[in-house]
Amino acid sequence: MINGKYLFLSMVISFICSSCYDETTFTAGEGLDDWSETTHSANADPDYDVVFPDNKVNKFTITIANDEWESMQDNLTDIYGFSTRPGGDFSDETPEYFPCELEFNGIKWYNVGIRYKGNSSLQASAQGEQKLPFRLDFDEFEDDYPEITNQTFYGFPALSMSSNYNDKSLMREHTANYLFAESGIPAPSAAYYELYVDYGQGPVYFGLYTAVEVVFETMLKKSFGSDYGNCYKPEDDGAQFSTYGFNLSDFENKTTGGTGEEDIEELYNILHSAERTSDVEAWKDKLESVFDVDGFLKWLAVNTTIQNWDTYGRMAHNYYLYHDPADGLIKWIPWDNNEAFDEGKQGGALAFNFSGLNGTSWPLIGYLMNVSEYEEIYKGHIVDFIEGPFEQSNMENYYSITELLIKKSMQGETTDYSYLNSYNEFESAVNVLKSHNANRIAAANAYAK
Repeated sequence: MINGKYLFLSMVISFICSSCYDETTFTAGEGLDDWSETTHSANADPDYDVVFPDNKVNKFTITIANDEWESMQDNLTDIYGFSTRPGGDFSDETPEYFPCELEFNGIKWYNVGIRYKGNSSLQASAQGEQKLPFRLDFDEFEDDYPEITNQTFYGFPALSMSSNYNDKSLMREHTANYLFAESGIPAPSAAYYELYVDYGQGPVYFGLYTAVEVVFETMLKKSFGSDYGNCYKPEDDGAQFSTYGFNLSDFENKTTGGTGEEDIEELYNILHSAERTSDVEAWKDKLESVFDVDGFLKWLAVNTTIQNWDTYGRMAHNYYLYHDPADGLIKWIPWDNNEAFDEGKQGGALAFNFSGLNGTSWPLIGYLMNVSEYEEIYKGHIVDFIEGPFEQSNMENYYSITELLIKKSMQGETTDYSYLNSYNEFESAVNVLKSHNANRIAAANAYAK
């Protein structure tokens, strides 16, 4: 009898608990006035025309509670120490996300995750600069707010908001992505956005930003037709692929959440195989069976021509690798190109013939350029680039149209939220880009023809 009572009581409790659970279960978008399948749902096809238009500047208004905003600033200080000394230190720690509301064209997105991104670009905070780069993740807080489960922005789960740091033209990030894509190199889409932030004092214009597609989200499907292959973001010594300091833990796997796996190790082992010097044809065959060599050489040709120095060859970061299930090859993807079109720092931009480059420190360049066939392919890609997307009249037109497109947005920037002091600086920076184009074409012709 007692057992029967316990059984009955257990059934009642289970029923009550299940009823409570049902009452707190939400369907995505439930109770959210602006939610729709095409604008917010994970079922929406990524709308590139809306999110990454070629011929207009979009506008974001972000509203964040003042206490969340203050916590966001405190988090930045905790990581970089900006409040106690100028400059701050680089850090491997990723800033925290905080919830905000985002408005675009009169439509709202709810409890969007916002955090700071970058490293050297965040150092500007120490000098009082408030125009800093952000990352937006539209379903970051879905566990706390199940009604936003799998929330997207027109089919895009996340966006990277570049502040155009160290770029008085405000064009370099956008232009580099455009040129890579026009050259047939897998690259994220990009577009210009005016960014307003209300952290309790009304909307403040944070200036003109460049929204960049996140590689391991929609970009993989756009470029490769799949997104389930291993996608790595290499950082630190391992990203050089040299025998010094190579470590699989330096290859964060964005697909699985782990680190470098057998495919990266296989590429490294083939790259440094004794066959490279004893039987170069066998070495080439094995390398080309795991690595998209031609795609890498095309990227190298474009990247060297535009003097994009803050990446492989000078710096051990700012690229992704994707193991494409379609052909089994590891593909090269450029990332974070705001330092392009410049002579550079940290030893400067690479020469076309890579003189001064330590080939053993950067073996994907050094070893491949020791193979005459690969060098000729590289030269051919340079010629294709300067006679195609980078041709002088094409770029003159591109720069002039872009200058007109973003001029008003640039002129609206204020001192604390701008890397510019005047319109003349902007105009001068655009002219520098035009001169850079002509000079690089001349240098490329002298080398490759």
